[in-house]
Amino acid sequence: MTDAIGGTKDTVIAPGDKGRAATARSTSIARLVLPDTAATERLGADLAVVLAAGDVIALSGDLGAGKSTLARALIRALAGDPQLEVPSPTYTLVQPYDTEPPVAHFDLYRLAKGEELDELGFDDAAATGIALVEWPERAEADMACATVAINLTLHETGGRVAVISAAGNAQERISRTLAIRGFLSDAGLDDAPRARFFGDASTRRYETLTANGVTFVLMDAPRRPDGPPIKNGLPYSRIAHLAEDVAPFVAVADALRQAGFAAPAIRRADLDSGLLLTEYLGDGGIIDADRRPIPQRYHECITCLAALHQIEWSAELPFQSGAIYRLPRFDRGAMTAEIELLVDWYVPYALGRAASDDERRLFTECWTAIFDELQSAETSLVLRDFHSPNVIYRPEAEGIQRIGLIDFQDALIGPAAYDVASLAQDARTDVSADLEAALTAAYISHRREQDPAFAPFAFERDYAIIAAQRASKILGIFVRLLQRDHKPQYLRHIPRIKTYLARTLGHPSLSALRRLYGDWGIFDHDDPGRHV
Repeated sequence: MTDAIGGTKDTVIAPGDKGRAATARSTSIARLVLPDTAATERLGADLAVVLAAGDVIALSGDLGAGKSTLARALIRALAGDPQLEVPSPTYTLVQPYDTEPPVAHFDLYRLAKGEELDELGFDDAAATGIALVEWPERAEADMACATVAINLTLHETGGRVAVISAAGNAQERISRTLAIRGFLSDAGLDDAPRARFFGDASTRRYETLTANGVTFVLMDAPRRPDGPPIKNGLPYSRIAHLAEDVAPFVAVADALRQAGFAAPAIRRADLDSGLLLTEYLGDGGIIDADRRPIPQRYHECITCLAALHQIEWSAELPFQSGAIYRLPRFDRGAMTAEIELLVDWYVPYALGRAASDDERRLFTECWTAIFDELQSAETSLVLRDFHSPNVIYRPEAEGIQRIGLIDFQDALIGPAAYDVASLAQDARTDVSADLEAALTAAYISHRREQDPAFAPFAFERDYAIIAAQRASKILGIFVRLLQRDHKPQYLRHIPRIKTYLARTLGHPSLSALRRLYGDWGIFDHDDPGRHV
């Protein structure tokens, strides 16, 4: 039976005697037979894609067992450079590398006593990056902090045996990367090297891999809700209709492709495990090297959205041998759960206090009236995250095929204006008021060409409401990412979102909300805003 890295899978056994990390706090994960050097290197690279800052990897084994081979492959994978020079730190004892996250390679064979680790900067390396330690038994007490322990021995057939143990959340990560290699092996990609790909604000993880000149994208999205229950025993993801597994992605991708849009083809799917192997649509973007919008590409995105919204989409999408996925409705409950993120997370963060009962009551009254107006909005398929990080520009293609769609697992049926606002008020780059106005005007023009009955004034109202709803949600999400998920990098986008809100809240339908948000200091009272 082929194992997760191309060898033979044996029954899992307990780790050997070497290394306190392998016996004190770790749980045995796997015993892998590595038939050759390539399999050992592949294991190192497969481990690299799931390691994180704070991991300590203890590599034990006799001379010639393959510790340096494994370490070298792991470091090269972290660096994204298969030719990187990785000398053995036998004499220097430690060799740091400026990777992401940084890694420090320790060789403790010549260590006289464990206390010398302090002089080598081990604690700092383990706290801020990855510490990769050969001969961990030379500092057995210190290695009790190891999150991953690998014991290598020679196999009777000439290869090696790797016994892998892990502690804490590293258990899930290491088990997952080995399962992914098995998934790829079943897809005929047993030897394909893996590399970390872009990340997003969700719990999903991505990799790219190339075989025979063809690049694929791996989506790693195990089934899980987004956070604890918040209302009626349901987590936020259930109330807001966010995907909790990969089935929606498969169903929507198939529907988009059948309608002529450039969504990735699904090459292989394991719905139960939450693993997808998809087509790679390229790396072209719609922003320039300075992260500014490329107007012509944004306009092509608008053309794509106008075509998308002209279609009468069924809420029932067939996929996977006759199964049916039912697109949820972007209902009042979902919209309310989203805007409440602002008052639950952003307001306490910005004001240093929770909203008062009166403020919460006014907030609810404002949005109740606003959502009443939205009941007559035109609805369509809403991709939900249609902005620069999730759009692939494909200059070699024609028409709507130039716009590659890659993030739609949270798609639903809702106000068509939502995706227009998502693009024209791009959360990741500054869209000027003039460009925003030009984009919405172009959208109205395209829709009227396709349908003379299209109502511009109704769209403008829908756009203002849904843009304010979306911006309110995003402000709350960015603070939640900081405080709950320890991802502070999204805070830099908050001034941009506040600027968008200042423009949008000038619409007459939002006058009461504008006064409340002004009292909270979300934007400057003196800026009258500009709605589109």
